[in-house]
Amino acid sequence: MFEMQWPWLLWLAPLPLLMGFITPKKRIEAALRVPFYQHASQLEHQNRLGVGKRPAKLLSLWLMWLFCLLAATNPQWVGEPTSMPSSGRDLLMAVDISGSMEQTDMVANGRKITRLMAVKKVIGDFVTRRTTDRLGLILFGAQAYLQAPLTYDRNTVNQLLQEAQIGFAGRETAIGDAIGLAVKRLRDRPDASRVLVVLTDGANTAGVLAPDKATELAQKAGIKIYTIAFGAESMEVPGIFGSRTVNPSADLDEGTMMAIAEKTGGKYFRARDLEELDSIHRELDRLEPIEMETETFRPVQTLFYWPLAFAFFLSLIFALSHIWQGRATPLAKNTVEAK
Repeated sequence: MFEMQWPWLLWLAPLPLLMGFITPKKRIEAALRVPFYQHASQLEHQNRLGVGKRPAKLLSLWLMWLFCLLAATNPQWVGEPTSMPSSGRDLLMAVDISGSMEQTDMVANGRKITRLMAVKKVIGDFVTRRTTDRLGLILFGAQAYLQAPLTYDRNTVNQLLQEAQIGFAGRETAIGDAIGLAVKRLRDRPDASRVLVVLTDGANTAGVLAPDKATELAQKAGIKIYTIAFGAESMEVPGIFGSRTVNPSADLDEGTMMAIAEKTGGKYFRARDLEELDSIHRELDRLEPIEMETETFRPVQTLFYWPLAFAFFLSLIFALSHIWQGRATPLAKNTVEAK
């Protein structure tokens, strides 16, 4: 639907016509006898006839005025009302990208992949499903970084996750710093909507903030933390005297992860493979449901630049015509003088 924000400006459209009714003040000047009066009067007469025979210029000026007025009214095209569901959730995901995440103890489609590749696949699907939440992404290794602030742009969050690489934040693990950074970003958000998901495959080995201290800060800020311990419990490693079974998750501090979730009202999960990790994130969908509060909005597209462009185009033509007339005037004078 076409609308104007200030349509009352169109009342100024007849203003140029009103200016035509205002007579100029008569000036009384002393008479002066000039020998070339006859030639000058002929030029003046030709000029008046030329103005009368050029209605296109008067129409151009009138159209320029109208187009400028139309642009000043701020014309808009308002679309149909659209309902967009929204949620009260502000959900931050803290993902471990330390050196241990390059372990190839995950299997997808019959081939072994690294832990980080598995996380990208599962969390990417999780991000896609949270259609009405504000999502954010924290990546942490030896340091914690806010990779994506809270936003409704799920595609950007997922893209930034897929671009994450081992070593971007160091090869150690700073769980406490990651939680502290999440507290800083979530503490000013509305109550009962602050959620943090922490995924790691190790123990806190770096950072300036201990996990227990960071948990206290999260508890005071009313932030619910879900912790996910990720990594296989056993893996066959070939050797000189045959294969042997090792535990690639020996460094995992499950006790700390459990305590973090318990103190903040969240829940602890243990994911040993890709399927378990996917089921955990589906469980998070159930524990943190998507609230379907609808918000109605109408898309607005501004159109003022169209009439403004037409006015500029007409003014350009008008200026070029004056330049052309200025070049032709000396020829007319020479013709009169020759007569």
